[in-house]
Amino acid sequence: MRTDLFASRHIGIKKEDYKHMLQSIGVANLEQLIYETIPDDIRLKQDLQLSPAMSEHEFLNHLEALSNKNKVFKSYIGLGYHESLIPSVIKRNILENPGWYTAYTPYQAEIAQGRLEALLNFQTVVCDLTAMEIANASLLDESTAAAEAMTMLFDVRSRAQKKANILKFFVSEEVLPQTLSLLQTRSTPLGIELVIGNHEEFTFTNDFFGVLLQYPGKYGQVHNFDSFVSKANENDIKVAVAADILSLTLLKPPGEFGVDVVVGTTQRFGIPLGYGGPHAAFFATKEAYKRNIPGRIIGITKDTDGKQALRMALQTREQHIKRDKATSNICTAQVLLAVMAGMYAVYHGPEGLKYIANKIHAAAVTLATNLEQLGYKQLNTSFFDTITIKAESAVIKPLAEQKEINFYYIDANTISISLNESVSVADVETIATIFSEAKENKTIQITSFTDKKEIDQELQRSSTFLENPVFNSYHSETELMRYIKKLERKDLALNHSMISLGSCTMKLNAATQMLPLSSNQWGNVHPFAPVEQAEGYQIVLKELENDLSTITGFAATSLQPNSGAQGEYAGLMAIRAYHESNGDTNRNICIIPASAHGTNPASAVMAGMKVIVSKTDERGNIDVADLEEKVKLHSENLSALMVTYPSTHGVFESSIKQITKLIHDHGGQVYMDGANMNAQVGLTNPATIGADVCHLNLHKTFAIPHGGGGPGVGPICVAKQLVPFLPSNPVIKTGGSKAITAISGAPWGSSLVCLISYSYIKMLGEKGLKQSTITAILNANYIKSRLSSGFDVLYTGEKGRAAHEMIIDCRPFKQNGIEVTDIAKRLMDYGFHAPTVSFPVAGTLMIEPTESESLPELDRFCDAMLSIRQEIEEAYSENKDNVLKNAPHTLEMVTNDNWNFEYSRQKAAFPLDFVKENKFWPSVRRVDDAYGDRNLICSCIPIEAYAEA
Repeated sequence: MRTDLFASRHIGIKKEDYKHMLQSIGVANLEQLIYETIPDDIRLKQDLQLSPAMSEHEFLNHLEALSNKNKVFKSYIGLGYHESLIPSVIKRNILENPGWYTAYTPYQAEIAQGRLEALLNFQTVVCDLTAMEIANASLLDESTAAAEAMTMLFDVRSRAQKKANILKFFVSEEVLPQTLSLLQTRSTPLGIELVIGNHEEFTFTNDFFGVLLQYPGKYGQVHNFDSFVSKANENDIKVAVAADILSLTLLKPPGEFGVDVVVGTTQRFGIPLGYGGPHAAFFATKEAYKRNIPGRIIGITKDTDGKQALRMALQTREQHIKRDKATSNICTAQVLLAVMAGMYAVYHGPEGLKYIANKIHAAAVTLATNLEQLGYKQLNTSFFDTITIKAESAVIKPLAEQKEINFYYIDANTISISLNESVSVADVETIATIFSEAKENKTIQITSFTDKKEIDQELQRSSTFLENPVFNSYHSETELMRYIKKLERKDLALNHSMISLGSCTMKLNAATQMLPLSSNQWGNVHPFAPVEQAEGYQIVLKELENDLSTITGFAATSLQPNSGAQGEYAGLMAIRAYHESNGDTNRNICIIPASAHGTNPASAVMAGMKVIVSKTDERGNIDVADLEEKVKLHSENLSALMVTYPSTHGVFESSIKQITKLIHDHGGQVYMDGANMNAQVGLTNPATIGADVCHLNLHKTFAIPHGGGGPGVGPICVAKQLVPFLPSNPVIKTGGSKAITAISGAPWGSSLVCLISYSYIKMLGEKGLKQSTITAILNANYIKSRLSSGFDVLYTGEKGRAAHEMIIDCRPFKQNGIEVTDIAKRLMDYGFHAPTVSFPVAGTLMIEPTESESLPELDRFCDAMLSIRQEIEEAYSENKDNVLKNAPHTLEMVTNDNWNFEYSRQKAAFPLDFVKENKFWPSVRRVDDAYGDRNLICSCIPIEAYAEA
């Protein structure tokens, strides 16, 4: 084995394993397997033109050299992004810990109690600081959260407003520029009319359904919105506020004004700038809107024994159920970042957060006072951390950059300065010196911060927050380290065993790929810093765009979408803009196969399209005759086809080129969902099958870790005709010549984690990428072969092969009382996370092993599944209390003095020998989802209150 070859570390199958695996599958060699899996007419005829693979050592040196090209200035730009200090205990034990960053979304609650508790903490922080009743478990960024607020308020309009077709939404001119751009993107397809202006001049007429305010405003002014909100409520106009969460430790919270929604970002709570992300947004609202809130909510319930347990609440809101009726296409959250932000609040507690906020405010007041003494005019009458100065930008800018400092230059004579947690007395003195030198004055001295406040008395917070014990117990590093570890032990992640989730591609997130995320040279660059200061980032991002374009066969790539669902939406908006540029404004029909990913229909509706569902045939493939009928029927208005390839059923459909030609012949564009790209890279690509645009899940195929439900990145790759419409940003120019407005807040989305995918491609190179794809297909077909004695595979290709994933049918067991859920829960006792349950077909499991698992691990999983199959047979005969229905079995249950089951403790806890060597104990028994939804509790409360509920 070549020890310097990353592919040999990433790919889990050894050379000597191939013969056994191929024999089991029934093929002579890998070439035969791929020939029988992928239609020959879509195979690539030449290798991808990518740079040669680097060793891990070479790559780390390469990336360090690039990082040194970034000029990490002190950025006081603000606009929703601020330098934050990451407590080392959180950095080491969460950000750098695979026990946290390799976990999956907590759909299987019994093996995700630690993450769920951390997210409940996050929701509590948001509820307490905003003074709202309910909050979700994070969204993608502040701008997308504000857009979600607008669409939610649009959705909950009163019956009279809907009848009167009230479409106007007022946006304060003090809203962040990137948020305004995103509101423009989201409002247009839905027919919402944005009205932008000064909130103090707003006329409360009955043709508005909602408003969005910024608190504090983008340049720092803190307004008193009490009377505004009262008038809005009187006129049945709902109010959303985008708020700075740290400021709410000192400012009166928006919930106390009577607003309907509060959104923002928690980036200030110990999350690196990362040139734009990832950062966890928050969304808080009234309990009345609990069934309309976008994203996920963590709620408290009980398990089989009545013990308190956590799970994702109200899951029927999710787009997988509602499809084209969904109010949002939100899928990925920012769980890892939300966990970190919540833990930041746990570590500092209410008094610590107030100390930090007071320090920042004192620094801002000190700076304002000194600049006024120098003769400058400061415009904000009430502020938290940001001051606005009248000064010549052309004079100040070169002096500031000489001292490696960035301000935000509003115009030729106005400068905004936003201070942050890292600011010292010396930093404030340096800033003041710049303005002093501009007037040719001597350097001034500042020796301490003032204790004077510049927040109006009526806007100062008087209510308490974060009184729950969790925020007042772990303020030493020792205690927090142990608390984090306690939660980590309750979660099953990739550092324990294979997570074989179909469509989710839970593969190795190599340590070398993750190391750069801890670097200050990458983590501390402001997204709106001048591009020449981010040369290292610019090289990485442009190279990544080029490599993704090469891999997909397309002309260009945008990295801006910060989740797969955002990528879907961006791709459809580019198609919409393309049709409009051709004068085809009537083209609004989007055809989507019945088997498509749940976010597809929701994205299409958000893009202003009408969804037409096409049938699948008995083999699970697109019914071409039905599709052709629908295409011809809607030919004049056809906008797009959304197709997943290989299909969500794990099959390379041989009719794909016929399908894409059909769409093109009728004037439509083809959108390919990239969820299953792990079966394509190096062997075929979206351009070859005839697609026009695809999104890529970098958190799947390209190895960004799932982080327990995010971060994700969903860039879009487009054909030549769609390049002009790639999305832009209002602060830093990106995108095409006819760019659509913003898809996410930052110019290049979640830039920091793009380093991971850049690493993955550069260290694997063309050969390693291709070998990864082949191995993923090999592993899937090996599992298919091994499980064939106990389970039926629902769909296969024409030659009987699976792609990189397969669906096994568990519906026959239902007649004997065994549900697919019972199998999923029983797998926990064997130390495995369940495959994807009941998607895309109810009553099935979708299995995807990925390329990074070893043969022994594949065999352990197969042994577990076949053992469960035998247990199903036993359950048929016993049919009383069986091991499947009682799964999972906790340590407390197995060691209890009372054991009233007909099977043994050993069978419950150690069903196969390998389990004894590496036992994972679920921390609760099976959770009761229905009870939790009937008694919705979504923030930390005393145990007594839970018992009463």
